[in-house]
Amino acid sequence: MTMRAEVVNRPTAAAFSVIQSIAARCLMIGINAATGIVTARALKPEGRGELAALILWPSFLASVMTLGIPSSLIFNIRRDEGNAGTYLGAATVLGSLLSIVAMLGGYVGLPWWLGKYPENIVHAAQGFLLVVPFTVFTLIGRGALEAGGRFAASNATWWASQIPTLVGLAVLAETGELTVFRAGLCYVLGGLPVCLWMLNRIRLLWSARFRGLGQAFRILLSYGIRSYGVDLCGTLALYVDQALVIALLAPGAMGNYVVALSLSRLLNVVQQSVTMVLFPKAASLGTQAAVELTGRAARVSTAIAGLGGAMVLLVGPLALRVLYGSDYAGAAVTLRILIVEVVLSGCTLVLAQSFMALGRPGVVTVVQCLGLGLSIPLMLVLIPRMGTAGAATALLISTSARLLFTMLSFRYFLGIKAPRLWMTWAEVGMLGRELVNAVARKRGAPLPLEAN
Repeated sequence: MTMRAEVVNRPTAAAFSVIQSIAARCLMIGINAATGIVTARALKPEGRGELAALILWPSFLASVMTLGIPSSLIFNIRRDEGNAGTYLGAATVLGSLLSIVAMLGGYVGLPWWLGKYPENIVHAAQGFLLVVPFTVFTLIGRGALEAGGRFAASNATWWASQIPTLVGLAVLAETGELTVFRAGLCYVLGGLPVCLWMLNRIRLLWSARFRGLGQAFRILLSYGIRSYGVDLCGTLALYVDQALVIALLAPGAMGNYVVALSLSRLLNVVQQSVTMVLFPKAASLGTQAAVELTGRAARVSTAIAGLGGAMVLLVGPLALRVLYGSDYAGAAVTLRILIVEVVLSGCTLVLAQSFMALGRPGVVTVVQCLGLGLSIPLMLVLIPRMGTAGAATALLISTSARLLFTMLSFRYFLGIKAPRLWMTWAEVGMLGRELVNAVARKRGAPLPLEAN
């Protein structure tokens, strides 16, 4: 193969990994949309709000307690694969300890946080915390799979865990037996088989070693704690609005908010898929190359998400009534605000991978915390006054600030100009050629650029 063809292969392979990830996440979103429609129609806004109060906490607490271990696994295994087994052993021990802390904290705090909800909902939410360890190890396991380049397997964990949930909800709804508690069981138990399958796949890659873990602990936590702010800010940006709406508003308002949020998050698929592939790819590059790759990824993914956002703005209010029912028509204003927020948030997430890949996660931690720190006080002020639209507005302001801080950080911390965020026509044409190359290579056909 010629040197020119070898150069083409690298972006082509990366493009195909992104396409795989997008396809997997589209499938996941489709399944999630189906589960959301089933529960929204069967439980109505108040019941849907109670269901959200049940199932939010395992994912939220597990994500809060990662200490950056998933990102640290990717970074360190990519740079030192010979010690992958030791890193996995250390991550296993840390994940077990963090799971215990998360469960205890949730058990103590939930009765206070769910003060507006019936006692049986509070007790059920406490019981559902038993799946926190599985959620923690799912997050860590995805990091290990992506460090090993197993993007297809990592993608599968996103959608496959939703299938048992959808089947269970559909059966219960068809038989008229769907209640808030039973729906909650379908959600929290659906991911357990996939978690076990994923851990077995990792075991086939590397065997975890539990001797001489002291240095592995230090290495994982050194990077992990510096990147933890990124994970924490991402988690808070994803969940804190729901947590505050649960605490401050009635279950019916929470039901409306969850429906609007799930519909707006359809736009996350492109930028999250790009991020999953971008971080491992950029981790071995120099500063200039990593920033150029990240900038290009940000431009392409934001353009695609922006076009999708415009479409959702047009059909979103109608989709709320048709898919979820007329009871949710009041969520239209909240939906419009969240669409703008999700596009900007995804752009910020992609740009942050420059700092992550260059071993500067602390920069992203500081920048993200400064921006996200705006959201909680804003929500405390705006949610009581504006309801769910106040929560969406607070998120939009916070996300705009995080994007601005991230752009300024390129010059200040890396000494390099921030990448531009708009695409040129030349880039549009190059993207089209790379997609054609990716499809042709998958089919075993000659690449157009190789034939020249």
